[in-house]
Amino acid sequence: MTRLLRFQTGEGDGSVVVEVAEDEPGVVEVSRLGTAVADAATSFEEGVDRIRNAAASALGRLRSMPSSPDEISLEFGVRFNAELGAVIARTQGEAHVTVTMTWRAETAGD
Repeated sequence: MTRLLRFQTGEGDGSVVVEVAEDEPGVVEVSRLGTAVADAATSFEEGVDRIRNAAASALGRLRSMPSSPDEISLEFGVRFNAELGAVIARTQGEAHVTVTMTWRAETAGD
């Protein structure tokens, strides 16, 4: 089963609604009869900031390799959580992060 979870945006002037698993930590019914949408404990931006910080950290470490790649691509599976905002999703019990790095052969004269 799934529930709808509302994250406030910016300075509280808007919101984003995402679908989450009903058993996700922090999802509680706010009335006797339940409600169509529950409110999250954090803002949407706070959740996205966690993913942004993870991406920046990973990119910084990958770029500092002795033979730095010409291109780096990171793909995060993101899941929204009522208490934490956005978290890296898991697939088959492991966090979902795909990293692709490309090195180009040097051409003559470079």
